Amino acid sequence: MIIFEKDRKFMQLALEEAQKAAVLGEVPIGAVLVFEGEIIARAHNLRETTQNATTHAELMVIQEACAKIGSWRLEETTLYVTLEPCPMCAGAILQSRVPRVVYGARDTKAGCVDSLYRLLNDNRFNHECEVTEGVLAEECGQILTDFFRALRERKKAEKKARKLAEQEVNSDTI
Repeated sequence: MIIFEKDRKFMQLALEEAQKAAVLGEVPIGAVLVFEGEIIARAHNLRETTQNATTHAELMVIQEACAKIGSWRLEETTLYVTLEPCPMCAGAILQSRVPRVVYGARDTKAGCVDSLYRLLNDNRFNHECEVTEGVLAEECGQILTDFFRALRERKKAEKKARKLAEQEVNSDTI
């Protein structure tokens, strides 16, 4: 597998999008879509913010790019995303005819590019993608690990605080 310097550069920009998601309390996944060496769309997860299951970074970047170029066909583009796309996003990638996908970390629980299924390379579909995996994989995985660790610690602290508050209420009523 050949990883080009441009792939690292664009994945770094996708990681910046992922960081924006983390700041908002969203699962930190970011994406950028590139055409002729220029970013035409960028996005990050907003599912919690919008309370909309379809506001994944990949779907939002595809929608932004389609609006920008005035076509649903995103031929001659490359999608950079920090985490292996899920089945919903893989379907949108196929439907929008993105020819190349570059992703960072594998998603062993929902990834449909390499981990669970190989949707982007299934010759039964009318479109297949060139896939490059593992670009800045460690960094892409670490931002997710850090996010979920902090989330677990926050939930644990909240549970402890609730328990203490309940104990105070109970001791006051006795």
